[in-house]
Amino acid sequence: MLGNREETPSRSELLSMVRKHSNLLGKTIVEGEDASDVEMDFAFWHDVFDLYFICGKESRGRHDDDLLFFVRKASLQGYGFNDNVQDAAPYFVRRWAPKLDNLLGKSSMEVDWRRSYYLNMIAHTSFSVTVAICSHEVLQNYQAGQNTPLSPIYKVVKTVYASPSRVNFHLDSKKAMETTPAYPDICFAVDDFDSTFDAVVLSDTDHCYCVLLNAHDGAAFPSGKDPHESSSSNNSSLRVDTGSGNTRNSKLTLFSGFVSYQMVREAYDAGKSGFGSLLSFGHSPGKTDRLYMKGPGGRGEVEVAVSGVADQSQQDSGPFSPVVSKGGFGIGSIVRKAASVASVAAKHAYAAAAATSTSEDEMLPLKCCLMSVSLPWDQIAYDLLFKGSPPVNM
Repeated sequence: MLGNREETPSRSELLSMVRKHSNLLGKTIVEGEDASDVEMDFAFWHDVFDLYFICGKESRGRHDDDLLFFVRKASLQGYGFNDNVQDAAPYFVRRWAPKLDNLLGKSSMEVDWRRSYYLNMIAHTSFSVTVAICSHEVLQNYQAGQNTPLSPIYKVVKTVYASPSRVNFHLDSKKAMETTPAYPDICFAVDDFDSTFDAVVLSDTDHCYCVLLNAHDGAAFPSGKDPHESSSSNNSSLRVDTGSGNTRNSKLTLFSGFVSYQMVREAYDAGKSGFGSLLSFGHSPGKTDRLYMKGPGGRGEVEVAVSGVADQSQQDSGPFSPVVSKGGFGIGSIVRKAASVASVAAKHAYAAAAATSTSEDEMLPLKCCLMSVSLPWDQIAYDLLFKGSPPVNM
C-alpha cells in the first residue's frame, strides 16, 4: 500500500497519516462510522510499521532501540504453535533487522500490525518521572489557576522506559523480582527505587506526594529533518493535512497525581484498607508497605513502597550535610551513599515533624519510593498523538 509510493514518507508525514486514521483509540464501543477502511486495514499498518521502525529507523540514542515488539492477534493470544508458557504472552520481541519479512518469517501471520505500531511508538519514546513533595496549599492554588508556579519542596527526576512487561518486586526478600506481561497496560518501572527516592520523606501534615510522567523525545516526537523529508515533501500525493490544531509540544504530561500525607498515613496504619485512591497491603512495624495510587478519574496506577522513618534525631551523624535543595534537583546531580542520606533525611524529618505537629497523634515521617507507573497503551498512544495541553512543569 504505502510501499508502492515513489517517494518514502518522512516520519513526520507518517505520524500525520497515523493521526488521521486513529479514531478508534481509547474507544471501548465502536460505532460503524468511527472506523475508516484504512484504520482496519492491516496492510496499511504493516507498511507504516515497516517504514517507521525498519526503513526509517533513526540513529539509536538508547540501548534498547533495536528491540521491536509485535502484538499477537487477539484470536491467537494464549495459543502458539508450540503451546508453551511463552506463547501465552500477548506479544513477542525481535531484534531489529533491515528486512521486516525476514525478521518475522511465518510469525508475520500472527501479528496485529495496528497495535504493534502503537506499542513500538510508545516503547521507542523517551520518558521521565518526577517525584516531588509539595505543599498542599501550593497545589490548591495551582489547581485553582492562580498563576502561581508549582514549586516543590523537594523533587527527584528519573529516566524511565516503557515496557509491556511488569516488574513485580518482592519487598521482603531484598528486592528480588519477577517479570510478567503487563500488556495491554504499559509499565514504567524504577528498578533502583529504594536508592533513587531514599530522601523523599513526607514529614509534615501539609505535605503531598506528587508523581508526574512526562514524554519528551523519541518516536512520538519526530524531528521532521530525516533524510527523506526534502524529497518527499515535493510529492503532493504524500501530503497530509496537519493543520487540525494539534500543536505539538516538546514535552507532554501523561500522568499527574498527588495524595496527601494524611491519606498515606491512614492507609499505612490500617494495613489492609482502601482510602480514597489508595490501597495498602500487609503492614507491620518496621517493614515496607506496598501502596497503590489511582490516577485522576481512575486513569493509571502508581505503585509506591512506603515505610516509616525511624527516629534517629538523637544519634550523632557527624557534620551537618544538607541533601535538600530549595529548587529541587535530579538524583543524578549528587553522589552519596544511600545509608548516609537516609540517616540525614530521617533526622531532619523528625525535626520538622516535632516543630510542626500540633495534633495529639505522633507525627510519623513516611519515606515514599516510587516503584512503577502503569497506564493502558491506548491512553498513552492517544495522548502522544493528540494531547495539546501544556505539560505540568515543576
